[in-house]
Amino acid sequence: MRITAFLSAMLLAAAVASAQTTPAQTNTPPTQAPSQTTQAPAASSTQAPGSAQTTPSASPHRMLQAKSEDELKAYQAASAETDAAKAEAAANDFAAKYPQSELRAALYMRVMNLYAQANNTNKVIDTGREAIAADPTNPVPLMEVASALAETTRDTDLDREQRLAEAAKDAHAAIDNIDTGLLVPANADPARVAAAKHTILTNSYDTLGLVDMSRNDYKSAETNLQKAIDISKDNPEAVLYLRLSVVQDKLQQYQQALDSANKAVQYAKDGTPAQNLAKQQQERLQKLISAQQSGAPGGAAPTTAPQTAPIPGAQTNPAPVPAAPTAPH
Repeated sequence: MRITAFLSAMLLAAAVASAQTTPAQTNTPPTQAPSQTTQAPAASSTQAPGSAQTTPSASPHRMLQAKSEDELKAYQAASAETDAAKAEAAANDFAAKYPQSELRAALYMRVMNLYAQANNTNKVIDTGREAIAADPTNPVPLMEVASALAETTRDTDLDREQRLAEAAKDAHAAIDNIDTGLLVPANADPARVAAAKHTILTNSYDTLGLVDMSRNDYKSAETNLQKAIDISKDNPEAVLYLRLSVVQDKLQQYQQALDSANKAVQYAKDGTPAQNLAKQQQERLQKLISAQQSGAPGGAAPTTAPQTAPIPGAQTNPAPVPAAPTAPH
């Protein structure tokens, strides 16, 4: 799922967020700026003395702003780095020099994106945490860290419960702040903003479902996964239905589980791991239901239900998060 709808929404979210960094205009309404990672934030010191202030747009969303020309230039220099390690070092230097800057979060989010493109999940989590520390209500890094933690936590991890608790906390925060925490310019396309929000919510509820599954709380997992499916109904994702099927299987809701498996097969792309796993789940449930209907002793399943969700990529790395586009997954 995160290799399709997720990437698309993050491109939208990044484009929307990066547009917030356009320089402030005076005397005239702000115009749409190109969505570029190096586009400069507004510097508060650029307001000409005595010039009229532009009336702020009636929007619940926040806007980033540099407090000085020096801070603005330092941000521009740091955001010009394209190597993940160098970009992280530049973000750390900027944060040390400007510890109260609003722009720290933007730099760490950009680094998080670069590491995600390289499938470096540990660094995605580390830099995502830095972005959250700088901007605790932004749903993008909250969702990113939550997803990465949920998909890479193992039963054998000594800090397993702490990681799952952090994932759940961040996912809830992403949901709670979806209407106020996302960086959105006043002139952003409402349809694009809505699409970005829908995908953030989809992935946040999906993450909560995965955390529930890891805790064997299948009833709660069913609720959260169904929410994810309802939100993404216009762009159905096979893996969501596959996870839901496993949960319903665990709850012994075999017909519902088969219905979900059928949808997973329907929506999966040909030849993908998701399709292969969905077909395996579908076949297993068909045999189970057939055995029950024929009165086989005990109605036992021909094979046991999966202990964890058969999720492509869940045992390696979450899907990468693209950096903010240089031109408007």
